[in-house]
Amino acid sequence: MELSIHNNCQGRDWGRVAQIMSHFGLSGAPPEDHKRAFENSYAVTFLYDGEILIGFGRAISDGVGQAAIYNIAVAPEYHGQGLGRLIIEDLLKHVSHCNVVLYTHPDKVEFYKHLGFRRMKTGMALYRDPDMLQEMGFIE
Repeated sequence: MELSIHNNCQGRDWGRVAQIMSHFGLSGAPPEDHKRAFENSYAVTFLYDGEILIGFGRAISDGVGQAAIYNIAVAPEYHGQGLGRLIIEDLLKHVSHCNVVLYTHPDKVEFYKHLGFRRMKTGMALYRDPDMLQEMGFIE
């Protein structure tokens, strides 16, 4: 494996981003929506194996004290190799001065606990499609 990390949005394969996100049921948004979301983020991490985009994530932040991490995904054929951890660690370097909230799939909570994240007792959310997210296990 020939790993490299890129922290900008120039020249990224947004179709591949959409494909990976869709594979895990994280989003059905078209590539241009992902491009806009990543471009409007505080920090981005794109992980490549050679020329192949294999993982990514992004952080939003006020740049002062608060940040949130979203869209952590690794192509399924690369799972179990510590690459998700690599993406998180890279993003955390960019927001090390902040409290960080992480938004994840319910199936991945234990993974993030191993990285030091803790469950919140007071987190609240307002979703556009609460019935679907309740069915998926995101909300009560």
